[in-house]
Amino acid sequence: MDLKVGFAIVYLCALAISSTEAGIPKCCFSVKMDIPLHVLVRVQRWSVQQSRGACDIPALILHIKGLRKPICAHLKLKRALMALQARVKRSRQTA
Repeated sequence: MDLKVGFAIVYLCALAISSTEAGIPKCCFSVKMDIPLHVLVRVQRWSVQQSRGACDIPALILHIKGLRKPICAHLKLKRALMALQARVKRSRQTA
C-alpha cells in the first residue's frame, strides 16, 4: 500500500510541475538599446510587452530569423524598426 501512495504522490507532483510551466509567462527582464542593423533587418515579427502583471517592464520583443530565442529591445527602437521594415518593403516592390 505504501508503494502505491508514494507512486501517486510522485505522479501528482510531476503532473503539477508540467502543467504550471505552461502558465508561467515568458517575460523580458532587461532590454537592449544597441541592436545591430544586420540583426534588425532579419526581424520576422515583433510584439510589445506591456508593463502589467508578471512582466514588469515595457519591451519590444523581436523574433529574429535564425535565432531560437527572441531579443528584448527598448521600446524606443520601435519607430526605427518600423521605418526600416517600410524601407525594405519598398525596395522589394521596386526590384
